[in-house]
Amino acid sequence: MGLVLAKYQKVIDWISENIDSGSLKSGEKIPSENELCDMFGLSRQTIRHAIQKLSEEGLLESRRGSGTYVADQCADDSNKSVVAVVTTYVDDYIFPSTIRGIESTLSSKGYSMQLSFTNNTTGKERQILEDLLERSDVAGVIMEPVKSALPNPNIGLYRKLIDKGMKFLFINSYYPELDMPHVSINDEECAYRAVKALAAAGHKSIGCVLKLDDGQGRERYRGYLRAMTECGLSFTYDHVNWIDTIDIKDGKRALSRVKERLRDCTAVFCYNDLVAGLLMQVLTDDGLKLPRDMSVIGMDDSDMAKIGVGGMTISSIPHPKARLGEKAAQNMIRLIHSTGKFGNATYEFTEDVILRQSVRDIR
Repeated sequence: MGLVLAKYQKVIDWISENIDSGSLKSGEKIPSENELCDMFGLSRQTIRHAIQKLSEEGLLESRRGSGTYVADQCADDSNKSVVAVVTTYVDDYIFPSTIRGIESTLSSKGYSMQLSFTNNTTGKERQILEDLLERSDVAGVIMEPVKSALPNPNIGLYRKLIDKGMKFLFINSYYPELDMPHVSINDEECAYRAVKALAAAGHKSIGCVLKLDDGQGRERYRGYLRAMTECGLSFTYDHVNWIDTIDIKDGKRALSRVKERLRDCTAVFCYNDLVAGLLMQVLTDDGLKLPRDMSVIGMDDSDMAKIGVGGMTISSIPHPKARLGEKAAQNMIRLIHSTGKFGNATYEFTEDVILRQSVRDIR
């Protein structure tokens, strides 16, 4: 059964990617069943499964005696043409590009975007959700969770909105209590690749500094553990450091205790470039020579990583930013037009490590 699903998923992915890229446009006829059978070497039954699935998601429509066409996903004439976009912050280096990606994609399909911010607090999140319960003009919500690794008091409000028929798509992370789609980077795989890159450079004692209160930190820890285990490297909790949102705002002072737990390490994987940069400053202030005494990898490939700390550029894994925003908007539009459940709306980006001056090869 799994093999059949994997085969028809290839057809779904191919058609979806061609629609997203514009190679297949609204109203355009897709290849016939026979042509798709030849392209993928699959049976007509498998091809029909894929087409049925995409039709349920609102991507395709069949016309009797004519074939199957790409459905028009533009906003209709009803009063529901608004997509609410809710993020934690606006001043973070990721969000401006992500929001631009969302807005440009929504506007191209006739949807307007209403932007709100939770400031990463459940209180503000609750206010926004309660407002959404009273509205009738919102077609869907693209939402960034608040402290998604912690129990959330607003889960009941999400369920009320879902019962009301509201379409939700989470970005960057998700609430594990809710069976809802998300668009994010594959945090576990990206962290795995970062730690593998450090191991490939000869490092055997590798620590980490991760964020305690969001789901990205949890998944990146999974990737760290998987890489350490696969590489046969010894693991100790002494080298695992957890910080939270307040710690990051507190700057270098909050990371001063981290340096003590990394004394025996030659390399460290950090939650993001901001944390990596702060830690590099702390270690340098403590007299360490980087990367001779400590190699560092972050995530997001921000301007800080490219400019560097003290003239040293930071190795990092890119965040898709605008591409993530575009994909989130595309998938939200699919949800709005879908007659099925969530279909193909979850998507995770996988990125590769960019090695720079902050990593030393000690082989």
